[in-house]
Amino acid sequence: MGIVCMAMIANLQYGWTLFVNPIADKHGWSRAAIQVAFTIFVLTETWLVPIEGYLVDRFGPRPVVLVGGILCGLGWVMNSYADTLTMLYIAAAIGGIGAGAVYGTCVGNALKWFPDRRGLAAGLTAAGFGAGSALTIIPISAYIKSHGYEAAFLYFGIGQGLIVFLLSWALTRAPEHLKKSQGLSAIHVQQSRRDYSPTEVLRKPVFWVMYAMFVMVAAGGLMATAQLAPIAKDFKIMDVPVNIMGLILPALTFALAIDRVLNGLTRPFFGWVSDQIGRESTMFIAFGLESIGILMLYQFGQNPIAFVILTGLVFFAWGEIYSLFPSTCADTFGSKYAAANAGLLYTAKGTASLLVPLSSVLAAATGSWHAVFVVASVMNGVAALMAWFVLRPMRRAHMDRAT
Repeated sequence: MGIVCMAMIANLQYGWTLFVNPIADKHGWSRAAIQVAFTIFVLTETWLVPIEGYLVDRFGPRPVVLVGGILCGLGWVMNSYADTLTMLYIAAAIGGIGAGAVYGTCVGNALKWFPDRRGLAAGLTAAGFGAGSALTIIPISAYIKSHGYEAAFLYFGIGQGLIVFLLSWALTRAPEHLKKSQGLSAIHVQQSRRDYSPTEVLRKPVFWVMYAMFVMVAAGGLMATAQLAPIAKDFKIMDVPVNIMGLILPALTFALAIDRVLNGLTRPFFGWVSDQIGRESTMFIAFGLESIGILMLYQFGQNPIAFVILTGLVFFAWGEIYSLFPSTCADTFGSKYAAANAGLLYTAKGTASLLVPLSSVLAAATGSWHAVFVVASVMNGVAALMAWFVLRPMRRAHMDRAT
């Protein structure tokens, strides 16, 4: 049910791009002004998750998801009637609060229900956020063409909000006996025997090490992936047809299509791997792979086929942060406040998104993408080494003190 709820809110982020041009054509607003709404959405979706997580830990998942579903629907209904930029921005904030409530609750609830399979459970739930847009992006696009963007906002907003609202009634708290690891994963994944409140967590150095790693990997991946279109243009391969196993698409289109698939698959895959071999070992492998992938993309990306394949590798080694960090956080600080604590860590995504515009500044200052790729690769490499040499001993010492 958590996965379905996540799929229903996915379009608030991933489907937004379909509406930008129709809104600009109707109202004559600049694209930059319209995209401010998206920035507001991302910030409200990300930065309020700790508060929403606290409410989940206090009152259970049902009321938070119920209100979140109503706000998500209301945000899109308001978009359909928005005739001023102010109204568009208010709608974005309402939708962002709703999406954050649903996202934070569903991930936090999965962490509590499946302590033995936290990585896989968080990964599958986070994958729903990516997969949801893949299922509905074509119908929304077709509906905009046939009925206009206002009708698409209105009816898809009501439909998505209603499904979340109805499913919320079936969401329940995890029983107390389930919140502690019972199974074999405890051999591979050390878990805290004590529950830490959010205020205690903020005073722990191990939390800030995780936060710094999250920011580095998220920013490094975003720097490389957010600039894919300009990079493909500069490499002069944007519209070059690429044939892989009989499927022929322009290089950039192919790369972006692979993004949706691999960015979803990586979350449960690496989550499952981390349940088997431990969180830090998995982080070391995934972040190291991302560091190498980014360098190779810069080195060999002028070849259209290499561009598509290496883009796939970069996305595959990047998306797992949304399963590895929440599960590591719950392992370290306990189940009782898992939603609020994972929410605190999730704000690193917002912090990282603020660093992404620097990649354009860096490229403009140096006259090429070389520095951007080097910085992104180094950030991932440092995070991989930190996982093994800093986080692993710190978490072990932290949990030994807690037992």
